[in-house]
Amino acid sequence: MRWFLPDDERRIPHARLMFDVMLRRLHLMRDACYTTDDVVGGALWVPPGAWRLGFFQQVRLLPSMLRVFGRNLGRAQRGLAVMDSRHPREPHYYLDSLGVEPEWQGRGLGSALMQPILERCDRQGMPAYLNAGSPRSRNLYLRHGFQVTQEFRLPEGGPPLWRMWREPVRG
Repeated sequence: MRWFLPDDERRIPHARLMFDVMLRRLHLMRDACYTTDDVVGGALWVPPGAWRLGFFQQVRLLPSMLRVFGRNLGRAQRGLAVMDSRHPREPHYYLDSLGVEPEWQGRGLGSALMQPILERCDRQGMPAYLNAGSPRSRNLYLRHGFQVTQEFRLPEGGPPLWRMWREPVRG
């Protein structure tokens, strides 16, 4: 998030706005979102075949994205383009976002929030994909069966991220 929202004072309120927009405009209608009861954490998944936004969806989101990123919108779009550039084409569940409030991290909430869709993946024989944004999150995903397929960097001296893939567990 620091790369996408570099202003320290605006990062948290703008990140909250971004996740609110993502949740209300994209993810709730997809039946693949999970939060804690008190919303200290959430997992926003995209079902197979639905990860790429259409032109009209992008146009509808533009005013909200301008509010979130302001003059950094172009930079954010370049970062998202790099992330999307090697997004797998085969059917899969995509973990768009997983987050837990800092004071609640390390208590298993992230794992619990991922579990319903990982179980669905296993039942349906469907793989899962994500981009890990930190070594800590990468390690969490490794513990849940994801494998690193590529390390890459966001543009303009951005941080490393990891493309990760999980094959379904056959029971």
